[in-house]
This record gives sequence, structure tokens and C-alpha cells, in this order.
Amino acid sequence: MPAVTTPTMRPQCVLAPMVRTGELPTRLVALKYGADLVWGPEIVDKAIIGAKRVVNSPIGCIDFMKSSNNRPNETPRVVFRTHTELEKKQLIFQLGSASPELAVETALIVANDVAGIDLNAGCPKHFSIHSGMGAALLQTPDVLCNILTSLVKAVGPGTEYNLPISVKIRLLEPHIATLGLVEKLVKTGIHRLTVHTRTTPMRPREAAIRDPEVITGIANICRANGVLIFMNGDVSCRENAELLCDRYGLDGCMIARAAEANPSCFLGSEKEMLSFKDAAAEVLRVAMQVDNNFSNTKFILSHIIEGKNALYNLVTRSKTFKEMCDHMGVELLPGLTCETTTEKVKTPVENAKEGKNKTAAAAGGGAKGARKEKKKLRAKIKSISSKFICRYLHDNAVSSLYAISGGTAGFC
Repeated sequence: MPAVTTPTMRPQCVLAPMVRTGELPTRLVALKYGADLVWGPEIVDKAIIGAKRVVNSPIGCIDFMKSSNNRPNETPRVVFRTHTELEKKQLIFQLGSASPELAVETALIVANDVAGIDLNAGCPKHFSIHSGMGAALLQTPDVLCNILTSLVKAVGPGTEYNLPISVKIRLLEPHIATLGLVEKLVKTGIHRLTVHTRTTPMRPREAAIRDPEVITGIANICRANGVLIFMNGDVSCRENAELLCDRYGLDGCMIARAAEANPSCFLGSEKEMLSFKDAAAEVLRVAMQVDNNFSNTKFILSHIIEGKNALYNLVTRSKTFKEMCDHMGVELLPGLTCETTTEKVKTPVENAKEGKNKTAAAAGGGAKGARKEKKKLRAKIKSISSKFICRYLHDNAVSSLYAISGGTAGFC
């Protein structure tokens, strides 16, 4: 095992990038309870390129608004929202890209509103790797290094933006091969490297890898080149993060699933954390204050409230913020624009009678030609199911080929 070199600063404990659950409410609550930095959810380059920066003064936020690429005439939606005062100095924007040009274009859009840019080179999801992004970049190190070098030149230290550039990777197979990749990455001018100590095919339920030779080796390479080294994977709280940093000579740790379940995990030990009810109430209050989307708020809360608790079903079945607040004993914030409709929700049969729901019509809604519609729907469902199965088998085959060849593409 390589000798452990000691960091010169207090280890940092930060919020990891998380799709959907890593939106503004979670980030702000994490900061309130001690997170040193917060990563936003991965935003793919083409999703935000062309977005309009809008100052949302009533809630103190900056919104990046854009219509769908496939429906340019629709009402613009919020692609990314950040709070100007509460997180700007601690917010790291995570970017998904496989193109140096698109990565730079994206970074320039948000550069004035964030504290750093991080490139995602570890996402194992199919939507990411099939486009050459995320973990697929681990198989194309030259492209990965080119993107990082381009970001450093465009918005990094010495530019008018002076932003630290970082990258998040996963372990390669064999694990020791990761050291060679890290040797290349630290030469690009990055400020920080985060290694998720799982390989690409590994699922979250599989224990993170704690190979001291590999982790300490990566840390030593980074420190020798003036690059901060963070670790991600099965970190439960700040106390646990500090123990891991001391053991492997790290500068910090990222917390993902534990923060998703309770964003107060940055306080210290697990005993110091808020109860799940208090943590959920805190997130709900913040969500209303920053006008967070109702569906997304419900999704975040569904990861905090314990599934066996009666409150879980009450909250996840709520149709409005008012219902949610009533169940959780939280005061409703008036004038919410993110509130869902309070109009009576019509049944499928009622919609069918108005010609709005063909499925319900076939089930007895009274529309003409019900049996004919039902037959068509069955045929359509059968066709879709066949396509899905074929795609699933194809994805499995691709993942298996990567695994056989020593690659890292696969399932999350």
C-alpha cells in the first residue's frame, strides 16, 4: 500500500450530483446543514444551449429557460435554477458532454452564476453512454482530456471567469488501470478530481470498492500535481467522510444516497441528523420558497419520508402543495405559481365521454366503437412491448461486450 500523504486543509464534505433529487431545495437544505459545496444535477450540453437567462427577482433566483428542441413553440420551461445569494459561491455546475465545443458553449452560458464547472465522466446510464458522454468518456481518454483542457482555457483560472474545472470518474477494470487515466487527467489543468469507487457496471446496492492501493495511489498522484482528490461511494455522513479522508489521504468526500435520504447528513455523525419528518418539512418549506416544481418536490420528499410510515402514502398521493402541507403540518406559503391545479380531477370515464380518453372509452366510457378501439390499443401495446424487449436485449449485449473487453460501460 502506498504511503498516505496528508491533506493540508480540513476535509470537505459535499453534496454529490443527483438527477431530479439534486434540485435547488435539496441543495439549499444541504448547505444550511453544513455542506461545504453542492453539485447540481447533470445538465446535458444540448439541453441548455440556447436557453435564456432570466432574473427571477421574487424568489431571488436565476432561471435558464428554454422550449423543447422538438417543440420550439411551447412555453419555455426551467432547465436550471440557482439561488443568487444562497448558493452561488458554493454551487458546482455538472455538465454532460462528449464535445469540447459544446462543453465550452454550455460553460459560457452559466459561468457568471456558478462557482465551478464539473464534467461528468462517470454516469453509467444508457442515455449518457450511448452518446459518448458520462462513463463512455473513460473509454476515450483523449476526448475526455480534450474537453477538460478546452474548459480550462475557456473559463478556467486566468480567464475572466476564473472558475475551477473538475471531473468525476469511476474506477476502471482492473482497478489499478485507473492510475494511468488519472495521470493524464491531472495534466489538463483541472482543480479537482472525484472518483466514484465503483466500476461502471456496478449498481448502487453493491458495496463501494475500498482498495487502499488504488485509492491512495490516486490521491498521491493528484496531490503531486496540485489537484484536489475527492471520493464518492457509500459515504454516510460528515463523520464518516472525515474518517475516510484520514484513512486514504483525501481532500474531501461526496455524499449522494445518504443526502438524498436526509440532507442534514452534513452536520456530523448520524446521531446529529434531523429526523426524517423534520428533514422533509425543511425541504418542503424551501421548495415553496423557491417556487420548485410540485412533481419534483414530491419526488424529493418520497426519498426522505420512510416508506413504511403512514405519511409516505399521504404525501405521495397529494395533488397540491396545500394537501402536502396539511399532512406534514407545514404552513402553506401563499401565492405559489408552482402549485398544481386545484380543479376537480375528472375520472377516465368522464374524459372518455368527452372523447378525451380512448383507453377509458374502450373500458366502458360510452364512446362509439369501444371494442374496435380496445383491439387497436392491445395491438399497439403488443408492438411497443416487442420493441422494448428487443432494445433491452440489445443493451444487455452491448454491456456484456464492454465487460468482456475490459471496458466500463454497463448498468448503473
